[in-house]
Amino acid sequence: MGEQVECYQRVAAVQMASGPRVDANLQEIARLIAMAAEQGANLVVLPENATLMGMRETDKLAYREHHGQGPLQDFFAGEAARHGVWLVAGTIPLFGGDPERAQQTCLLYNDRGEQMARYDKVHLFDVDVEGDTRYQESRTLAPGEQVVVVDTPFGRLGLSICYDLRFPELYRIMADQGVELIVVPSAFTARTGEAHWRPLLRARAIENLSYVVAAAQGGYHVNGRETHGDSMIVDPWGQVLDHLGRGSGVVVSDLDLERLRKVRERFPALQHRRFHCHSDTRNA
Repeated sequence: MGEQVECYQRVAAVQMASGPRVDANLQEIARLIAMAAEQGANLVVLPENATLMGMRETDKLAYREHHGQGPLQDFFAGEAARHGVWLVAGTIPLFGGDPERAQQTCLLYNDRGEQMARYDKVHLFDVDVEGDTRYQESRTLAPGEQVVVVDTPFGRLGLSICYDLRFPELYRIMADQGVELIVVPSAFTARTGEAHWRPLLRARAIENLSYVVAAAQGGYHVNGRETHGDSMIVDPWGQVLDHLGRGSGVVVSDLDLERLRKVRERFPALQHRRFHCHSDTRNA
């Protein structure tokens, strides 16, 4: 009788309320990564804007880095290697083709601190929220153009960011590329999060028969903004495995890839699709 292969992997979603001081945010990120690692996490996901929630949207432009070099990227590589974890490093601003804007970039590091994938946020949050302020991310951010799904020890991992969550066609393209685990670093507003956050996360998990790990900003910020929080891990059947309402902390759960694959075999909804998304994007 052959040796049984263990298909469990422990993942963690970090929740925090970042402020305008990068050094203070990095200290809190380091503390929370260590907390997740102490709880046995092999993959840690940080929220959007983890390193900076500025007083003005333009503040992020001063912290842009070139891809592959810079103090923020060095910090994340060091934390991943120090704790021996794979790290989805929330978002950082990178230089792109527009000198007046940044790319809102999510980087994936392996447990040796090597950068394994880059995803630039595709959908930008340009909306008026009733009773809230107007958001225009496109003033300071340039949209990305590629869907990114990459092989990891946690299965086929798809990268997305916050507002992307509202666009199911993005995740259907991921499904065509074999995605098994979707990560969603986010900073949902309190108002939109209360109405839509949990239903959208559960829907993305259910319709794609995938795990979803959503790391959120959660609380009041120095710049006056309030974010929803409720970081969570959702299984392919739409069950919330762990969540944290507000405040700093981590949510942790085991992924069972063997169960995921059995669910897909017994409930082959992805194979029953009659219409398919077409995209010229490429996977990692």
